[in-house]
Amino acid sequence: MTDQLAVAVVGASGRMGSQACAAVEAADGLRLVGRYDVGDELGDLGGADVVVELTVPDASPDNVAHCVARGVHCVVGTTGWTPERLARLEERLAQAPSARTGGPVGVLVAPNFAIGAILMMRFAQTAARFYESVEVVELHHPQKVDAPSGTAARTASLVAAARAEAGLGDVPDATTRDELGARGALVDGIPVHSVRLRGLVAHQEVLLGGVGEMLTIRHDSFDRESFMPGVLAGVRGVADHPGLTVGLEHYLGLD
Repeated sequence: MTDQLAVAVVGASGRMGSQACAAVEAADGLRLVGRYDVGDELGDLGGADVVVELTVPDASPDNVAHCVARGVHCVVGTTGWTPERLARLEERLAQAPSARTGGPVGVLVAPNFAIGAILMMRFAQTAARFYESVEVVELHHPQKVDAPSGTAARTASLVAAARAEAGLGDVPDATTRDELGARGALVDGIPVHSVRLRGLVAHQEVLLGGVGEMLTIRHDSFDRESFMPGVLAGVRGVADHPGLTVGLEHYLGLD
């Protein structure tokens, strides 16, 4: 038993958190040592080596800071991590004690844990330099509290960077009047549209257009179980990636 990695889940009673607890309990080499929810004292996190943090944007930074200060690696699936929040987290990591497992503390902030969603983002980034137009449509269940989704924002940022590197200009759009916001949000200059609909879980499509053609790259998660292989990959890999990592793709050999 001593060679098992001790794991705690913060946000354990949520839709993702309950799935994560079950996945850890069923996984070889992992041992669930703590389940924490709103109002619980995190304390020493049950002696965990790694925490999976799946809460809400307002709570997540403090939860992660608590882990870092105690030398506990953290795998974060909560969205709402702005560049400013990430910068403050990097400062905390620079001052963090050694991890309980030895070496520096690692934190993974993952906009999406589904392997297919990560591949969708990578394919969109690769395709972006070939198309004049691009828009992102994300579709989720109506209980989701943030819009656009972290995956959509991350996709837009990756696509925008690829377009800039290729020397492409702004996405063409002759709209001059949009008082109601029908054209959606702009994330790094990329239009992003959010749908909240009963019956959905997590879905996204990237639409890329050129003269006479359109390429659609779409990913669908029909069940939160689809996120669990990525969660487990993050738990097993975080100690090998000291400091801050944004995006599970860096653990999957896609760089």
